[in-house]
Amino acid sequence: MIKENIIRINSELDEICARCNRKRENVNLIAVSKTKPIDKIKEAYDIGVRDFGENRVKELLEKKKELPEDIRWHLIGHLQSNKVKQVIANTFLIHSIDSINISDVIDYEAKKQNIVVNGLLEINVAKEESKFGFIYEDLLKKIERFGFYKNLKILGLMTVAPFVENGEENREVFSKLRQFSVDIESKNVDNVSMKYLSMGMSGDYKVAVEEGANFIRVGTDIFGSR
Repeated sequence: MIKENIIRINSELDEICARCNRKRENVNLIAVSKTKPIDKIKEAYDIGVRDFGENRVKELLEKKKELPEDIRWHLIGHLQSNKVKQVIANTFLIHSIDSINISDVIDYEAKKQNIVVNGLLEINVAKEESKFGFIYEDLLKKIERFGFYKNLKILGLMTVAPFVENGEENREVFSKLRQFSVDIESKNVDNVSMKYLSMGMSGDYKVAVEEGANFIRVGTDIFGSR
């Protein structure tokens, strides 16, 4: 099932990229492997998936020990400040930088470990009270702050769109995030680039790619419902 699902998703991505005149290599599939056993992750790996996303630091670190070294691990869940020092050297990209406090801690701990951490700013585009993330208007007032970090580089934006029955309903959310990235890029802040847009999950990733996503985070459509 996993093999067939990944083949289908990749075929869909090929078609969308061709239709939207996008380079296929610029759209990356992250297999959301939270709560999934090692054998299921290996199944996806064997088909060619190299990007895996975890919500919890402990689970990410445990799986990393048991799986091939060329996997790119993405932290996509909320990051608590007391977990920062454990995870920063073990991730390709932290998608969930959702406050100045957490970015300060990441930069501080990365300096102590003599590494540079890559991350995305999480934007709560729909302004849902139940979700983490910056409110865009507030972030704009603080964006210069990210230019002072020496050990944290911001490489783009991430959002968790509302749960909807029809992915088309989230098109406005994804369009807004893309426009936010254009606006931030134009400010030319040091250490801040808009290389990546992480948006779209199992129910709406096709719309997200049409709107410019280059990381989509897919769990259920690969591994089945939890």
